[in-house]
Amino acid sequence: MISLVMPPKDQISIMNNTLTNEYGTASNIKSRVNRLSVLSAITSAQQCLKHYSRVPPKGLVVYCGTILTDEGKEKKVSIHFEPFKPINTSLYLCDNKFHVEALQELLDNDSSFGFIIIDGNGCLYGRVTGNNREVLTHFSVDLPKKHGRGGQSAQRFGRIREEKRHHYLRKVAETATQVFISNNRVNDTGIILAGSAEFKNDLMKSDLFDPRMRAKVVNIVDVSYGGVNGFDQAISLSQECLSNVKLVQETKLIEKLFDEISLDTGKYAYGIQDTLRALDMGAVETLIVWESLDVNRVMLNGPDGIEVERFFTPAQEADRSNYVDKETGAELEVKEKMPMLEWLTEVYKEKGATLEFVTDRSTVGSQFVKGFGGMGGLLRYKMDVTTLDGDDNDMYYDDDEEIVNDDDDYFF
Repeated sequence: MISLVMPPKDQISIMNNTLTNEYGTASNIKSRVNRLSVLSAITSAQQCLKHYSRVPPKGLVVYCGTILTDEGKEKKVSIHFEPFKPINTSLYLCDNKFHVEALQELLDNDSSFGFIIIDGNGCLYGRVTGNNREVLTHFSVDLPKKHGRGGQSAQRFGRIREEKRHHYLRKVAETATQVFISNNRVNDTGIILAGSAEFKNDLMKSDLFDPRMRAKVVNIVDVSYGGVNGFDQAISLSQECLSNVKLVQETKLIEKLFDEISLDTGKYAYGIQDTLRALDMGAVETLIVWESLDVNRVMLNGPDGIEVERFFTPAQEADRSNYVDKETGAELEVKEKMPMLEWLTEVYKEKGATLEFVTDRSTVGSQFVKGFGGMGGLLRYKMDVTTLDGDDNDMYYDDDEEIVNDDDDYFF
């Protein structure tokens, strides 16, 4: 199996030469089966690259090889696409599996952070998303120093200097608004101010700085340089802050759900069954789901031809009694099966909800997973989901983080 990842600035011709050399090397593999498999995968990869005259702006990912289907049959696959975010990893591997670690990093690092690097020589605006660093725009400035050459009174020179500094701060603030705000909201998870002088602190205190961005400032750092070098240093000094922001945000989100529950406002749902009922009615405004929730959505064909939707844990899937109709005793045929998390990413917008994935790395996150089933929702209006039609059984996590159910199956 060939796994090929090319960052935006790579060249198709260089990778074609690499594949040609690999083809010659693979021709010497002694095992006939392995040799033919590798040669076939390399040929497929070369055919995929012919679709591109150059690497797309966000990079290129190619997977080619032979896989085993659920029925145990061999199937050749050739997949090539431009990732949804810029990718910096360069990879070529021939292995017995596809390597998707680079893509996983894109999913893990979905938060973007804006950087403003400001000093007496100019200002740079950048953005960091995962391991991708991008300079958005920059400009230079020529500010007067603290001392003039003579011929001007000290007061007049000081007034001119302060006016130019004020105009500079105004331009910095206005450009920041243009770069980081669209549709009346800040585009990034957080803003980081950096610089070698007091400009960064003056900007933070200034009324010229948009209050929407001021509320998003997560760190202010001192750097020794301006421009790109200062940008790199600011990223290095902000690593701990960047890694903690998402954890803080998900903690606040879960705590908001816990507050609704403790106050018994009725504008909440928790547990897989109750949350899915509320989601189906369009009542969920924010859907909160543990990112590692191991539950599958299974569609079954009933004896009367009516489709039955159920949600099973791996242990419940292995129990054949869950595939038997309780009334007739007839065996139910599996029509479709997919991870519930994947299904939710496809339907949450149709239900009018926003989807937020959380981890169990924080105290409240662990409590959410173990005590509340790893799934909950903040509702648009007050309602009692327990009065809706459906079975009363529910899922929860015990101390060993195993899913436990009060009944043999879980569905509604």
